[in-house]
Amino acid sequence: MANIQFNYLYRDGGNYKKYGSIVFANPGNVGVQELAALIQSKLIDQTWFYHHHWHLPDLRAPTFDTTIDPTWHEFENVACTSRSPDMPITLAGFMALLG
Repeated sequence: MANIQFNYLYRDGGNYKKYGSIVFANPGNVGVQELAALIQSKLIDQTWFYHHHWHLPDLRAPTFDTTIDPTWHEFENVACTSRSPDMPITLAGFMALLG
């Protein structure tokens, strides 16, 4: 059973990017394509999401400026990984957050 790595990024108003990833345990053996389809269906304009809605770490810089910087993050992709989980919830729990 492979864990799932969720890759995303934050792009500020100057187009500077900060990349991040988190790893979920996948005891239910959910497929990457199934998960990607669910995520895509929940994104804003097929690209963005609010990190706090999905309980993901914030990638914004401490100098975040609400007048020029967006408040959302960008979904990049999901992939199988052998890395150890670093999230307290499983993939099933994350999928439940997505609704």
